[in-house]
Amino acid sequence: MVIDRFENAHLYAGLGGRIAAALALLAREDFRAKAVGKHEVEGASLYYLVQSYTTKPIEQCSWEAHRKYLDVQYVVEGIERFGWAPVSTLKTTKPYDPSGDAALFAGDGSHLTAGAGTFLLLWPGDAHMPGVAAGTPSAVLKVVMKVLLAGGA
Repeated sequence: MVIDRFENAHLYAGLGGRIAAALALLAREDFRAKAVGKHEVEGASLYYLVQSYTTKPIEQCSWEAHRKYLDVQYVVEGIERFGWAPVSTLKTTKPYDPSGDAALFAGDGSHLTAGAGTFLLLWPGDAHMPGVAAGTPSAVLKVVMKVLLAGGA
């Protein structure tokens, strides 16, 4: 997992062409003007989800991880707590579903606060728990770039 401020995104463009494309798109688009939902960029190879939600107490959130896609999660507005743990340290509660590229888990991990302008890179093996309230539940606007990894198709 990588967490950083978006002004440092250029430092990560060398991680791959699709990652660079995702970061460039984040830099040039106004996601406040985009509809909530899925937006294709390069078909299944690169697309993004605009999400608008209210954060929840940690007890109402769950760990998830993917296998085919890297997530680039960017907080446009708001603030949330965000959990991270190695998949190997958690217990599977819902086995991997290839149609949704996700498995769900239970267990403990580290938590950090991600405010507007923060982005995270999450690889397979990085279980994450987004949407946790940082104190009082609050509104968040977030973009999740889905970057197909080599061998992911």
